[in-house]
Amino acid sequence: MLSVLRVHLPSDIPIVGCELTPYVLLRRTDKTLTTDDVLESAPIDGHFLRYKWYRIQSDRKVAICSVHPSEQATLQCLGCVKAKLPVSKSYHCSTKCFSDAWQHHRALHDRAASALNENGTEEEELFGRFNSSGSLPSAASSPSLINGSTPLYPASVPQRSGGETWFEVGRSKTYTPTADDIGHVLKFECVVVDAETKLPVGHVSTLLTSRVIPAPSPSPRRLIPVNGVDMMIGGHLDPEGRVSSAGTFTVLSYNILSDVYATNDVYSYCPSWALSWPYRRQNLLREIVGYRADIVCLQEVQSDHFEEYFAPELDKHGYQALYKRKTSEVYSGNTQPIDGCATFFRRDRFSHVKKYEVEFNKAAQSLTEAVVPSAQKKTALSRLVKDNVALIVVLEAKFTNQGADNPGKRQLLCVANTHVNVHHDLKDVKLWQVHTLLKGLEKIAVSADIPMLVCGDFNAVPGSAPHALLAMGKVDPMHPDLANDPLGILRPAGKLTHQLPLVSAYSSFARMGVGIGLEQHRRRMDPSTNEPLFTNCTRDFLGTLDYIFYTADSLTVESLLELLDEDSLRKDTALPSPEWSSDHIALLAEFRCKPRTRR
Repeated sequence: MLSVLRVHLPSDIPIVGCELTPYVLLRRTDKTLTTDDVLESAPIDGHFLRYKWYRIQSDRKVAICSVHPSEQATLQCLGCVKAKLPVSKSYHCSTKCFSDAWQHHRALHDRAASALNENGTEEEELFGRFNSSGSLPSAASSPSLINGSTPLYPASVPQRSGGETWFEVGRSKTYTPTADDIGHVLKFECVVVDAETKLPVGHVSTLLTSRVIPAPSPSPRRLIPVNGVDMMIGGHLDPEGRVSSAGTFTVLSYNILSDVYATNDVYSYCPSWALSWPYRRQNLLREIVGYRADIVCLQEVQSDHFEEYFAPELDKHGYQALYKRKTSEVYSGNTQPIDGCATFFRRDRFSHVKKYEVEFNKAAQSLTEAVVPSAQKKTALSRLVKDNVALIVVLEAKFTNQGADNPGKRQLLCVANTHVNVHHDLKDVKLWQVHTLLKGLEKIAVSADIPMLVCGDFNAVPGSAPHALLAMGKVDPMHPDLANDPLGILRPAGKLTHQLPLVSAYSSFARMGVGIGLEQHRRRMDPSTNEPLFTNCTRDFLGTLDYIFYTADSLTVESLLELLDEDSLRKDTALPSPEWSSDHIALLAEFRCKPRTRR
């Protein structure tokens, strides 16, 4: 007979909006084991599985700490109550918790007061994803059980036991906690049922979760126009819900931290529930969708996550998806998932014209064949053959700002999305990869007079040779990075040039005039490099690795997504954290195409 051997959850801390999928190990009649679901419509040996989820409500109310959501609150900030902030933001688990979080917490008070002074009331704008009880809006308030993928069931009668009430909330294997579950324990039941009699056979397997916690919600990041008048993502949007105005478009670049790299060993400071992929994926999606970018360039997207999650989910929001996975030579004989670069664009704003794929491995093999002596070929390939790639997409805009003097002219745009090699001791390989990409883009530029964007994680800090090549168009022959060139691939140094007029979008912060609030944005920039102080923040590293470069002869920067403050991130030690689900921060810029002149 079919029997249940074991049930458990990958994480026992449930979060609102994050689907729970129990692991259920079964033994068939022939003694073989399986984790496949056994539905009533497809029984095995005359039996199927029946599932139930319950919310256990104690007669005693429980408040959750806003900083450490797995802890119960012991005190409440009355300033939050007075400022009419969401109640969930006001709770803390200890005086130390409240003291440590005060600097960040006070900013919530200041922002709420500012919004109230300027616009009367902007609670919904600032904290629109919360309801008046301080929790996330419930996905459904229907008395029927609709959670999961099984058909609707009528509401069941609650059961009471020893000061607790059990509410049945689901009848499928999976369950997604709602705002009604916050602060309560969930119970999962699984039992084998006879397909004929519909009666349970054998014992009921159960598990209890920890208390359900609300999904942390970071304060919205503002979009800062270069004229100094700021607006808020999720706030002052145009009638169609977009940040960009007529004739402009927005581009997002974000390394989302592949699940295969997000290990507890590397990021031990991040709570395990916040590091789990089921939580991170929904938090990342919520963040990405919230930016409403017209073009989205993501790095470290696992191929299975692209196909099964990001492509279908972003399709629902009007995005077309393109993907280039890393080349697999480095994983030969390994089943480890492979990540890559994914580019999405709004179908109502752009149409797809052409796609180019850059595989640095193929370029490495060609280079080795051409310039490396036979005796050194194996050593050269070992050093050069990494699995990094770039995805280049040519798009046509469905909007125009060309004016009446240029009617009907197509507005094309070339967007490169890349993730350059990470190893610190392979500076020659990093520089060679960037140079190879730029030479490819030059060929496209020669064939078409087209604005260009070069986005991604370049694993190169400002002032490094790759950054100099991108931003200055050349590398100083005396640059220290050129000293490490065992294969001679960087010589002569004079060849390390390109003709694309590239400028880093975030350097616009350094060129902005005087304005209210601009000084705080400048403080998040490095005045010696005109780049952000950091785009990657872990316990062991703080620095800038990510960039959005644009061709300054054909594009102008209209606005930039504000940078994050290090102090606000250090309250959780570093990234990733419950609020931000990658170790990198997202960069976003709004551009306008310049009127085209013949070169």
